[in-house]
Amino acid sequence: MIKKAKQVPVEEILSILQQMYPDAHCELNYRNPFELLIATILSAQTTDRQVNIVTHDLFEEYQTPEDFLTLTEEELATKIRGIGLFRNKSKNILKTCQLLISKYGGQVPNKREELESLPGVGRKTANVVLSNAFSIPALAVDTHVQRVSNRLGLANSKNPLETEKQLMKKIPKERWIDTHHQLIWHGRRVCHARNPKCDQCKLNGVCWYGKKAIKDNKMN
Repeated sequence: MIKKAKQVPVEEILSILQQMYPDAHCELNYRNPFELLIATILSAQTTDRQVNIVTHDLFEEYQTPEDFLTLTEEELATKIRGIGLFRNKSKNILKTCQLLISKYGGQVPNKREELESLPGVGRKTANVVLSNAFSIPALAVDTHVQRVSNRLGLANSKNPLETEKQLMKKIPKERWIDTHHQLIWHGRRVCHARNPKCDQCKLNGVCWYGKKAIKDNKMN
């Protein structure tokens, strides 16, 4: 856990993130809420790039819950074999498709509780679907958001749910969706888990982690 900062220039951090990533968006490829739901389930412990490779052909052939249910678990597992935990995800996706048909008329629900009742859908996945498919303000905390927000001092927790709560208090609700994407883009492009590019980062003047990293490098 990071040391608690006395004052964090939240507005300045958000402003710099906006300048750095004005076009930040979800990097999963999808055309509708159902495809986003499936892609997000697939993305757990897998890169968006790899998911997009797999779904490129998958979504051309299978476009609805009914389409997916023509497959057995083994058949679907074979089609998503390039994804981590593909067997378990195959099982969850087919169970989710069954529930979408039986409880929601084949449509993806736009309420958190209903989304989280679907197999393979946790809070993070629900937040991704709510914010991207339905434009409902939400802050999904993945490994990038967790790392970057703690390094910047926007959060001070190792627990994703607590990090989400802290971010929701500091960041205006109307900026949750954009900031969520900007934190992810920053984590993927600059603020890497290992060897972050602190010396090249436009946030290093307001980032406790960046200031420390640069100072340590100068001393070595």
